[in-house]
Amino acid sequence: MSIIEKCDGLPLAVKVIGGLLRQRNTRQSDWKNVLNDSTWLVSQMPEDLNYAIYLSYQDLHHDLKSCFLHYALLPKSTIFSHDCIIAMWISEGFIHGNSQDFEVLGREYYDQLIARNLLEPVPRFVDQGVCNMHDVIRSFAQYLARDEAMIAHKSEAGLINYINPQNVFRISLKTKGSESNEHGWSSLQAHISLRTLILVGGIKINPDDSVIFSMFADSTYRRWKFRCIVRILVPTQTLECIDLSNCKSLVKLPGGVGRLHQLRYLSLFDSGINNIPKGLGGLTNLRILKGFPAHVEGDCCSLEELGSLNQLMVLHIHGHGLENVSSSSFAIKARLGEKVHLSFLYLECTSRRGGAQRLVKHEEQQETEKVLDELCRPPCLENLKIQGYLSQLLPRWMTSTAMASLGSLRNLAMEDLPYCAELPDGLFQLPSLELLQIESAPAIKRVGPEFLIPHHHELPGGSDFKN
Repeated sequence: MSIIEKCDGLPLAVKVIGGLLRQRNTRQSDWKNVLNDSTWLVSQMPEDLNYAIYLSYQDLHHDLKSCFLHYALLPKSTIFSHDCIIAMWISEGFIHGNSQDFEVLGREYYDQLIARNLLEPVPRFVDQGVCNMHDVIRSFAQYLARDEAMIAHKSEAGLINYINPQNVFRISLKTKGSESNEHGWSSLQAHISLRTLILVGGIKINPDDSVIFSMFADSTYRRWKFRCIVRILVPTQTLECIDLSNCKSLVKLPGGVGRLHQLRYLSLFDSGINNIPKGLGGLTNLRILKGFPAHVEGDCCSLEELGSLNQLMVLHIHGHGLENVSSSSFAIKARLGEKVHLSFLYLECTSRRGGAQRLVKHEEQQETEKVLDELCRPPCLENLKIQGYLSQLLPRWMTSTAMASLGSLRNLAMEDLPYCAELPDGLFQLPSLELLQIESAPAIKRVGPEFLIPHHHELPGGSDFKN
């Protein structure tokens, strides 16, 4: 009760201190140490910042402090998945240990911030994959990071032209509407110490602004994170994290993308890029690949280039691709069944939502089935999503007789399956299954009795699924 008094009755302060206390033993002496901590008496902080948050921050180890402050750079109300955030932490050098385990250690850091109530998971995302940060906590973190980071969101975006470029290691920039004309790439060229750049929204690019990348290549710059770039520029070979999600106007990657040998994270999700230059197979350090376009068109990489990417943990093969793969032999060469680290697989064919429904010929369905049949499930698969699948039968590795091989599967989502007529009978024989989501599957007329009788697995919202 004395600790609660210290929190001045503020619910957020109590919640954060509760997150700190849960890290301690329940001995009275440990709790008294928190009560008597000198941090409660710190006077140099602005009055609107909370001492309970400061106490929790001081209790973090050094690397976790850096991760916490970095999270506050992310623009509010913009979704960043946990694997993207962790990739940025890794590229900044906040995660130490064996480089093979960086993503695992990063997830542990992420979970610690949640356990301490410094991050709040968004309920609609599986596995706490997306979090929010309370405004008060965000203000506190941004205050502490003020000497090394420039945060310019919306109305403050024009301030980027007035900061001292020698002191800034990180810039987070979010623009909207006419604000994008207030500054551009040219205003970033003086920032020779820049390590992370987060861009959300439009930015002005002049024809000669590509020199920014060659300048960074010769400086202390090593890492990069950017979103919503309106046209492609040539990146440096030291990049570890590239996120081009939602870059609708971006239609092409540079031919040298295969030389980015340090790259661990690449997202082209929901961008305008429908093909990748050959050479992707050289990115053997890649852990996360989102938005990979599978179809072959001219001098572009195909599914077979995935074969050498044995470190993959997350793979998303995106729409306008799988049903256009000309031969299942490309899928065989992807060697998904040999990727022992791959735990998240997202297979997306062309979505029919929001557009004209086209009839799919039986031959097309058979070819799509053959392709997915050869995209054999990885041995340690935990998360599987299939979307926009235009065939009647699910891949053979999802049939009833093969379901036992999916023993590690925890989350299964199937969405927009217009022709699929039945579900595998063995779904509820999966020992680890926690979440099953089936949406927009109108051809399924009945489900098996295992959906109707009680057992230890529970479906969100009961046994119904949406048509």
